[in-house]
Amino acid sequence: MKRSDLTEKILDIKRDKGWKWKDICAQIGGYSEFLIVGALLGQMKLTKPQAAKAADLFGLSKGEQALLNEVPMRGAGVPMPPTDPLIYRFYELVMVNGPAWKALIEEEFGDGIMSAIDFDVEIERLPSPKGDRVKISMSGKFLPYKYYGNEAGIPEYGLKE
Repeated sequence: MKRSDLTEKILDIKRDKGWKWKDICAQIGGYSEFLIVGALLGQMKLTKPQAAKAADLFGLSKGEQALLNEVPMRGAGVPMPPTDPLIYRFYELVMVNGPAWKALIEEEFGDGIMSAIDFDVEIERLPSPKGDRVKISMSGKFLPYKYYGNEAGIPEYGLKE
């Protein structure tokens, strides 16, 4: 079975049972909702105990359970640029605001990147009379670039002048 087949099976069961992601995540536990949903959609992996809980919940076979614990090919199946309107808006946010974010992060932290691995994200609904708003907060570890072969007096990591 391919990971995408397992994702479709899980989504079919979720739909048939009328389950909400919050309820599924509460039953599996151990990670943020983003990681659990990401794993069930084939982009992350669950621990063995979490995979066992998911298998019990969805009535999965031992092979399917093991697949939930394997490292996936992340990003597989997502066209670039994305075609889904909601996902495309995130892509658009990065295309439009990315250069400013990059400049501001580098000015504050130096030469490096924000980790998407050592990373936290939260989503919140903000009521508004003009229509509810989506608030997304992201926090990633700063990873400075290493300057190999640096000479005495030149910082090895995240050169900031």
